[in-house]
Amino acid sequence: MTPPRVPNVLSIAGSDPSGGAGIQADLKAISANGGYAMAAITALTAQNTQGVNGVQRVPAAFVADQIRAVLADVQTHAIKIGMMGSAETVRAVATELADHAAPVVLDPVMVAKGGSPLADAETVAALRHLLPRVTVLTPNLPEAAALLHLPEAQSRDAMLAQAQALRGLGCAAVLLKGGHLPGDHCPDLLLQDSGVTWFDGPRHATRNTHGTGCTLSSALATQMARGLDLAAACRAAKNYTAAAIAAADGLQVGRGHGPTDHFFALR
Repeated sequence: MTPPRVPNVLSIAGSDPSGGAGIQADLKAISANGGYAMAAITALTAQNTQGVNGVQRVPAAFVADQIRAVLADVQTHAIKIGMMGSAETVRAVATELADHAAPVVLDPVMVAKGGSPLADAETVAALRHLLPRVTVLTPNLPEAAALLHLPEAQSRDAMLAQAQALRGLGCAAVLLKGGHLPGDHCPDLLLQDSGVTWFDGPRHATRNTHGTGCTLSSALATQMARGLDLAAACRAAKNYTAAAIAAADGLQVGRGHGPTDHFFALR
């Protein structure tokens, strides 16, 4: 089947009023990567570049209503899942997506950039049960450690071992992000049936990295919806995110961890 010229991509995630992460980042990244962006909102947050001050969860049944309304009317070519806020919402999302064929990218958002927790233990446990429906899981090292109840990986060998363990939980593929490792490079590891692929990129000296996980996972979902195979989609998403980070200091947003520049190519 020929991929659509403009694929429709649904993001299921929380809202960030400062615009750098969550639904706002997803809509920007999907659009910048050539998709038509749609959204089902799971939570409202009161946050800015300096931290999260409050979270108001959307009732799980209404999250399901949003998803059902979109999928009933719009041909959806890929789905990105971010912050879900509660175990009940995780279960509701899993139910709504159970019979839908679109690839699913899960960014297991657990902690905000400033350190505020965004998922409790029950929600993390529920996420593990969602993994068999996931096409590719995109955790960073702390998120992978939380899902596996293990210490955070400190080396590439440990990254590979944890990616293998995550695949053992049922997801088809894992893109494990190594940005928390020390050094001048940010190695990401893709593990799928066909083997292991490493994506290396230079580390950019900036504190403006708010929403990078949201941005990468949304770009990845869009590139998959455009018809790229998983390795090529991962490479395109990483290159896009790296360029958005490299351009981030050109923005002047807030006094903390600022956002990346999703539309750097337009400036």
